[in-house]
This record gives sequence, structure tokens and C-alpha cells, in this order.
Amino acid sequence: MDHVDLAMVLAVDGSASVTYEEFGLIAGGMAAALRDPTVAAGLTGASILSLLLWSGAGQQDIVTGWTMIATAADLADFADGLDNMPRTVKAGQTAIGEALLASLTLLAKVPAIPRRNIVNVIGDGRSNDGIAPGPVRDRMVAADITINGLCILHEEPDLLAFYTREVIGGAGAFAVTCRDYKDFTEAMRQKLTREIKGPIV
Repeated sequence: MDHVDLAMVLAVDGSASVTYEEFGLIAGGMAAALRDPTVAAGLTGASILSLLLWSGAGQQDIVTGWTMIATAADLADFADGLDNMPRTVKAGQTAIGEALLASLTLLAKVPAIPRRNIVNVIGDGRSNDGIAPGPVRDRMVAADITINGLCILHEEPDLLAFYTREVIGGAGAFAVTCRDYKDFTEAMRQKLTREIKGPIV
């Protein structure tokens, strides 16, 4: 089994608060951020990635399973898949706890031995459905998993406070924000760059 520096779940909000246009901006923004030369250099040869789409309770879908990023072509293929990401969950409520639980299950099946495990939660609203995220977050932190967040603030300007309190956790955990979807690509690029570097010790 391969050893990698980083196993990362990209856990993306597909709930009703995200319009189809906004969903396209998330997909394209993630792809663009992964193609950034600094991000690409940090991930290639050292990571394994997966993509989880989520909305309400019972609405979690692994859009792209674990993908070893051994070469630049591997990363390019993964980014291309993000560009064309299908919206495979019902645009329902916002069940962040359920998304975290699905991410935990996904990480239990990673076909590599990672030095670090990160769940990258991307969303634009508080959890309002399913199990509460806090207890799941605590369980993941106990399993040496870091949960980071990217909060899109166009509907809930104080969303960062909720993510800080209920969602993020683990070694070096942090959340970044963007005011609206037009700023998403840059926020995602900054987030991935920081995650690749790892926590400051």
C-alpha cells in the first residue's frame, strides 16, 4: 500500500441554498484552484483525493472515489472531473454532521497510508438537518483527522462563527471565508496552499 503525505476529502455543499449557477462556480473554482501551479506542485506525488457531495440527511454521494495523485496528469484528470461535477444529491437542507460522518466512513477506506487526513468542508450555511456536526467532529479529531472549512458568506455573514464552534477541529484546523461566489476560487486556492504546507508546529 502506498504511503502519501495527505488524504483529503473535498466535501461540497449541494443544498438548496446553492443555486445551479453557484454550484457551477464552486465546481469551476475548485478545479481552477487545483490547477494553480503551487497547489499542483504540492499535491502531485504526495496525496490522494476524493470528492463528496452532500445536502440534507441521507443525501451524501461520493462523486469521485479515492484518486491517487501520482502525476500531473492525475491531478489534471481530477480537476477536469470537478469542472464537470454532476449535482447528484437532492437540493435539500444542510446536514453538515451527516457530511462529516460520510467523510469519516470514506477516510476509513482510503487505499493508502496517509501521514495526514483532512476533510475540507465547503458550504454557505449552518447545519439545519440530521445529526449535529459537533459530536461527529469530536470523534474525527480523536481519530487524528483535521476538519477545515471554507465558508461562503453571501447568505449568512456570521457563518464563520458557526464553523469555528461546530465544524472545524483537529491539528492546525482553520476556516477561510469568501464574501461571495466570485471570490471562491481565490479562497479555495489559499486554503489548499495552507493545507499542503500543514500545521505550524
